Amino acid sequence: MNTMTPLETLLQNYPQLSNCKEDIENAAQLVIACQEQGGTLFTCGNGGSCADADHISGELLKGFCKKRPMSAEERAILATQSPEVAEVLSTKLQQGLRCVSLMNFPGAGSAVRNDLGGGLDVAQVLYALGRKGDVLLGISTSGNAKNVRYAVAVAKLKGMKVLGMTGADGGALAQLADVAIRVPSHETYRIQEYHLPIYHALCRMVENHFFAE
Repeated sequence: MNTMTPLETLLQNYPQLSNCKEDIENAAQLVIACQEQGGTLFTCGNGGSCADADHISGELLKGFCKKRPMSAEERAILATQSPEVAEVLSTKLQQGLRCVSLMNFPGAGSAVRNDLGGGLDVAQVLYALGRKGDVLLGISTSGNAKNVRYAVAVAKLKGMKVLGMTGADGGALAQLADVAIRVPSHETYRIQEYHLPIYHALCRMVENHFFAE
């Protein structure tokens, strides 16, 4: 039986990420604190990092490595209020953690790009939805993506914490983030290859905190 923690497993498989250990731990604690207070993790990025932002939300909104069954209290409520669908919902639905990819608002995004200008779509959606106590995870291989930079400014305006995932250079994102995970590469594809196992470990760390099975 594997008794290693998600972070230990990550660093065993990717020892070159050992310098990121403290930042990954701090990032997990920020997300956990946000979720404990009923907050939301917002994610954003471009290109491959856009796919990563969506990927992260998919791991947190439903079971990732754990089944996360519905609570007995909620099952009882469903059985009383919606008996005709209670069985399928109570046995199939999984408890989720609040996570929104800011890249998944095509209607709002196209309206913002048309009416307000390029690069503002992520910031506008975050400005509408973000609250104090939420967390923004900005992903940028260079650390200098304009729309992510705008979103970071909005997050700070709203009293949110900011996590950054970037490359060795860090860029503006690493300077502005409360916690910045800077992976040891300057090449875009290598940075993205490191980001995936890191955010999988983060998702496992957060999931393990909230769900026993």
